[in-house]
Amino acid sequence: MKNLSLLINILLIIAVGYLYYYDFSEKKGLGKSAKTDNSNILRDSNNIRSSIAFVELDSLNENITYIKEKRKELETEQKSIESDQENGYRGLQTQKDNFLKKGATITQEEAQQFQSLLMRQQQQIDSKKQAATQKLNEKSFAFMDDIQKKLKEFLTSYNKDKKYMYILSTGTGLDYMVYKDSSLDITKDVIRGMNEKMKILPK
Repeated sequence: MKNLSLLINILLIIAVGYLYYYDFSEKKGLGKSAKTDNSNILRDSNNIRSSIAFVELDSLNENITYIKEKRKELETEQKSIESDQENGYRGLQTQKDNFLKKGATITQEEAQQFQSLLMRQQQQIDSKKQAATQKLNEKSFAFMDDIQKKLKEFLTSYNKDKKYMYILSTGTGLDYMVYKDSSLDITKDVIRGMNEKMKILPK
């Protein structure tokens, strides 16, 4: 599915690019806790504590095993739908070729009846593909909603220690950052964490 990766990236943006605020009650105790938390908080290239981090969506899409497997499954179903339609059309062509072999013995009435039969069969083939495609689209969106939910859950848990105010996203065709400090990249953490999270899920 040509647009599947783009759709996943778009929904990942929604999941990743939302705002994280400090808990005001935690801010009151920063006097003592700041020193212990510093080891868990990224610093930028100037060694200044940062409240912003970012993830590379392309890397998430290509390195989270669950996403890769699910995408492959959906692409296989799409190919199967297209193959069924092609086989149906080939069957119609075979029927047409066999009918035309009768040559001059074919009457006008027989030709009209056969033409009507072919049209009905073609409509059935097209309707079957349309229904299967709609079902696959619904399955694809359900999968992306599920990924969005799981990613939000992971980032919420991940950010309890990190305490970023913003986690931004970047990716091919969706990159609005003109500069990125690589020290603020948490993509590897997210990939590792999401892969671990998916291991314990029921198949």
